[in-house]
Amino acid sequence: MIRSVLFDTETTGLDPRDGHRVIEVAALELINDLPTGVHFHRLIHPERDIPEDASRIHGILLEHLKDKPLFKAVAADMLAFMGEDEMLVAHNAPFDFRFLNAELTICGLPPLGAHRMVDTLVMAKTRFPGMPNSLDALCRRFGIDLSERTSHNALLDCKLLAEVYVELTGGRQRGLSLAVEDGGNAVAQYEANDGRVSRPIPVSAEEIERHVAFIQRLKSPIWLKDVETEKAAAAG
Repeated sequence: MIRSVLFDTETTGLDPRDGHRVIEVAALELINDLPTGVHFHRLIHPERDIPEDASRIHGILLEHLKDKPLFKAVAADMLAFMGEDEMLVAHNAPFDFRFLNAELTICGLPPLGAHRMVDTLVMAKTRFPGMPNSLDALCRRFGIDLSERTSHNALLDCKLLAEVYVELTGGRQRGLSLAVEDGGNAVAQYEANDGRVSRPIPVSAEEIERHVAFIQRLKSPIWLKDVETEKAAAAG
């Protein structure tokens, strides 16, 4: 079982060297590259203003954060969730690493190691060179529902990116649920079947009739031989 963490941040601007700060951090647990539904999410007071340009992107105003903790109050919980050895997955990961490491430095804490970084933007550019590879573009390409994404929300972006990441790392059978269902979860089902997840494929009456008609045109089809053998065995 391999655990990794997919995460996203929202900030007051584009560069911590200009005094910009983290205002939201969200992270999802992945086991064998599949999300388990376990997550971490915090809104954070940035100890500064939030420019209008930034608020237009993520929809967060300073007044929304007036009673939220400072980064130093959530840092320990965030690091505990991220663990020490797990890979850290993000879209345009250097941006998020730069901001989190700037915040950790302010707190006097060690930075996140660059060796842990997994950048889904690089993965997407490798797979789809020359094509738009923003999170929105990838969701549309993979048929992932974007109806709830009216602004950049770190937790929602994490959930969308988790679906994109599953596709970028090999895809999944349609019908494989990534949520906990019937007292279990997709990871347990995935592992119990050695990485294979069964999926019923409905067949219409018309498709069955067309298949039977096709079989009857074949010379000595083995499928009919098997049926005849079973009938003989039952009659014998």
